[in-house]
Amino acid sequence: MFGPGIWRMKRFADSVPEIIDLQREINKLFSSVGQGAASDYPAVNVWEKENRLVVTTELPGMDPDNINISVTGAVLTISGTSKSDPIKEGETYLRQERELGNFQRNIQLPYQVDAQAVEAKYERGILKITLPRQKEDLPKKIKINL
Repeated sequence: MFGPGIWRMKRFADSVPEIIDLQREINKLFSSVGQGAASDYPAVNVWEKENRLVVTTELPGMDPDNINISVTGAVLTISGTSKSDPIKEGETYLRQERELGNFQRNIQLPYQVDAQAVEAKYERGILKITLPRQKEDLPKKIKINL
C-alpha cells in the first residue's frame, strides 16, 4: 500500500524548529516594508525644535557646490555627486566602502515647510538643514461659541 518513500518523510513534529526558523526569516524580510532600506544614502537624522525641523546628514569630503537641496510640498530632496579620493600611481585600494557617484535621498516631512526660509549649513562634513514650519500649517486654536 505505502511505498518505501513514505517512511523516509519526517514527522511533522520534527519539522517544527525548521518552520519556526522559516517564519523568523519571513518576518525579518517583511518587517522593514515601508521603511527606508539600510542602503539609503546619505543617512539622515530628523528632529523637531520650536516649529522647525532640523535635518543632519554626513557627507564627508563633499564640495558644497556638488550638493543640491530642494523642498517640494512636504518632501525634502538631497542630491549630489561624491567623487573618489584620487590615488597615486602604484597605489591600490585594499578596502573601499564610502559611497561614490550620484545620490538622491527623498525625506517625507511630517508637515509643510516654508521653502523660502530653509537654511543649510555645511561644516566639517556635516550638512545641517533647518526647515521652518509653514505658518498656515501651524495648529490653530478653535474658539467654541456659547
